[in-house]
Amino acid sequence: MNTPAHLLIGAAAFGRPAHGRILLAAFAGAALPDLSLYVMAGVALFALNIPPSRVFNELYFSDAWQTVFAIDNSFIVWGLLLGLALWRASPWAIALTGSAILHLCLDLPLHHDDGRPHFWPLTSWVFESPVSYWDRTQGAMWVAPLEAALALGAGIILWLRKPPVWAVVATTALLFAEFWVVRQWLFFFVNS
Repeated sequence: MNTPAHLLIGAAAFGRPAHGRILLAAFAGAALPDLSLYVMAGVALFALNIPPSRVFNELYFSDAWQTVFAIDNSFIVWGLLLGLALWRASPWAIALTGSAILHLCLDLPLHHDDGRPHFWPLTSWVFESPVSYWDRTQGAMWVAPLEAALALGAGIILWLRKPPVWAVVATTALLFAEFWVVRQWLFFFVNS
């Protein structure tokens, strides 16, 4: 699933009340499982000038990158953190960790050959879904519009909660980003 959709859905699911630390934590939690990818790819692409084909066809699948992805995409790690948040009865930590786990739940069935080892450290097994959120050869032509519809629904829910201005702006920007990315996947990006 695209990161903007994760943020919208996570905030709609865990960002109540729609203000302050809890809403911000829900947005942050939805972003955290993808953060390492953005940091590592950003450094590789823009600081080290590594070509995109090498970043996404080689480095992405390297042992080093997959180790990082195993940690920040682990149901075990996030589950333990959620357990701690529940034990401490911390609403913002529950929003953060719950949103991160929802991110993983949405990613698991939507990654065909680029999934993560979601059950690390118990196993390095990766579920290879028969569908993909981005690969048109694996059903993205019907998955992407459903994802966009879910993101729109989450955005509407967030707007109806009358959040602060920063959240209205963030929600609107994330919806534009989601629709732009879905457009790119469906009409321009071809899996080679």
